[in-house]
Amino acid sequence: MTSVFCSRFLPVLVCSCMLLIAAHLQAARVDAAQLLDELNTFPHVREISHFSTAVLNHEIGLGAIQKVRGEWRFKSSERVTGILDSYTWQVADGFTSNEMMGKLLARLDTADNAKQLFFCQGRSCGHSAQWANRVFKERLLYGKQDWQQYAVYQISGKPEYRLMIYSAARSEDRQYLRVELLSISG
Repeated sequence: MTSVFCSRFLPVLVCSCMLLIAAHLQAARVDAAQLLDELNTFPHVREISHFSTAVLNHEIGLGAIQKVRGEWRFKSSERVTGILDSYTWQVADGFTSNEMMGKLLARLDTADNAKQLFFCQGRSCGHSAQWANRVFKERLLYGKQDWQQYAVYQISGKPEYRLMIYSAARSEDRQYLRVELLSISG
């Protein structure tokens, strides 16, 4: 009886387990474009701006922005070429930009194809005015330095991506989230 069970049902059981494992592994991956679509449909955010552009040797900050010999620079950075999609949302209805960013980071941290390259919060990121004006060229992102956060993720796949997330708050009712997704070419 046991050998009949093993010969008939064991292959089915093994196949079912493999399908469940494959489904779990697939679910553990993050699709960067889908993540942006989900944010766009979240009822407590309002899109302020969106643009897409080709970039050549675009600098991505992998460290705090600081003034060195009179010039503002990142402590560390990388340069990449590709297509950059930039979104700025205003967070509303009692939610905070840091809360929204925390949800994004939690999702990215559980994905097997996402690797955090840099994270900072508060004053350790550098001057919020420089992030707003020099880095993102979106002055409404200028806010309280203690409330800012910035993270960069590498998302592997075809193509490879860099995902940059910045949260800023000017006041309790003016909370902003900036997300840039760079699809790397070449």
